[in-house]
Amino acid sequence: MLSYRHSFHAGNFADVLKHIILIEILKHLCEKDKPFDYFDSHAGAGLYSLISKEATKKREFEQGIAQLNISHFPELSDYLNLINSADNQNNLEFYPGSPLIAKHFLRSQDKGWLFELHPTDFNNLQTNFQHNRRFKLQKSDGFKGLLAVLPPQSRRGVILIDPSYEIKTDYSQIVDTVIRAYKKFSTGTYAVWYPVVERHRVQRLIKQFIQSGIRDIQRYELGVRSDSMSKGMTASGMIIVNPPWKLMTQMKNVLPRLTETLKQDEGAFFKADILVKE
Repeated sequence: MLSYRHSFHAGNFADVLKHIILIEILKHLCEKDKPFDYFDSHAGAGLYSLISKEATKKREFEQGIAQLNISHFPELSDYLNLINSADNQNNLEFYPGSPLIAKHFLRSQDKGWLFELHPTDFNNLQTNFQHNRRFKLQKSDGFKGLLAVLPPQSRRGVILIDPSYEIKTDYSQIVDTVIRAYKKFSTGTYAVWYPVVERHRVQRLIKQFIQSGIRDIQRYELGVRSDSMSKGMTASGMIIVNPPWKLMTQMKNVLPRLTETLKQDEGAFFKADILVKE
């Protein structure tokens, strides 16, 4: 249950998609002066070394963040500049996780809630957020933790849910958690990340969201290889509930070129569609 370590995968193509979308949501929330809350169900360590033995074992970042630059993707300047700011030498030795990305955007009036169960990652998370009173850290199950603290006093916010999916019940637990959370906090933006390892599991997940009774759901997916049962994760996606109104246009603009840049075979593809209308 506690074996997954994101340090082996930091900066890969899945992180690129997840963090591009997360930043667009955070920027949208910052357009108003009203406070908002950030919730991260599986926060991880917060910051990852790309020269560590974990990251260099498979070097997944070389086929992810290392392929991108501002000259080719000026619309991703907020994302790419943030990645560079995590590394004083600009030589891609560190990659910030979702909590540190959120920390960059949260203002004095905003709050963050970070949940992490892995003891080593939680200790690292504490180190990365020491003396920061805007964030509350809990060494606990993120699914249960979210439901315990919703709704936020601000009535505005984004909830990022991205478990490892090592436990197959994560698929059904995500849908159940979002449905229950939505009943408490229907105005929040929910961002659910998923891997494509076994396509049938993703199809079931999508179907459950469509049948959930929740409105205004979009799906974004980036596949670097064609679907296969023998190649590990070939694609990843994000299911967004209550997305920012500009998000679909923004992603349809960047996803074709992002797919072309990060593709690992000719079966690469992307998806940007509406699962349930507003």
